[in-house]
Amino acid sequence: MASGDPEDDMTDRIERACADPDLRTVFQPMIELDTKDCIAYEALTRFSDDDDSLTTRDWFAAAESLGIGAKLELAEVAAALRHLEDIPATAALAINVSPKVAVTDEFFELVAPYASRLILELTEHEPVDDYDALVDGLQDLRDLGARIAIDDVGAGFASMRHILRLAPEIVKLDLSLTADVTHSAGSRVLTSVLVDFAERTGVLITAEGIETLAELEVLRELGIDHGQGFLLGPPRALEAHLN
Repeated sequence: MASGDPEDDMTDRIERACADPDLRTVFQPMIELDTKDCIAYEALTRFSDDDDSLTTRDWFAAAESLGIGAKLELAEVAAALRHLEDIPATAALAINVSPKVAVTDEFFELVAPYASRLILELTEHEPVDDYDALVDGLQDLRDLGARIAIDDVGAGFASMRHILRLAPEIVKLDLSLTADVTHSAGSRVLTSVLVDFAERTGVLITAEGIETLAELEVLRELGIDHGQGFLLGPPRALEAHLN
């Protein structure tokens, strides 16, 4: 029974979600723009609850504030991994993880058996205090074949610092760049600079948030090879993508 204390109630809801073996996961494809091939599916958690006003971001922010953020992240990853055997061998599974959780023993033990098929998308819920520790902590998973992706590139200085320190295999352009690229010369120039950087360093670059044919056309003209967004495939059950 609910205690009436909002913090206790939210803690209880998060704990129930962590214990749910069927924690709902939807997937959004990452598409090679020329061939239309899917190179990866990004796993995204959706919470079913009586209170539909809370977004996924709200759930994770609440969990972090209550000191159980890592527990919820690990539950999210475990739920996504249960779908891996159904993903075609030609595609990877992309999972979101915070730098803090990415270097824990619990995370390593959970994902190590599947590392060669994983893309680890580092989120920015909080600043990275020790990049050396993060680089070292991720190296064992990279040695097993996991690839590192940096989200929201172009949105701020933090993501650029991530790139320089972590040398990721994949950078994902922030959706704000995608949204502005058809009408903002500045966004087109910045995108071109990032594409040039990626080509020179051998990094795969993906544009997020592609929603219109006009955006897709401009991005391809600028040299973007891979993309995600509702135009290419909305987040939905894995079976819906495969069928």
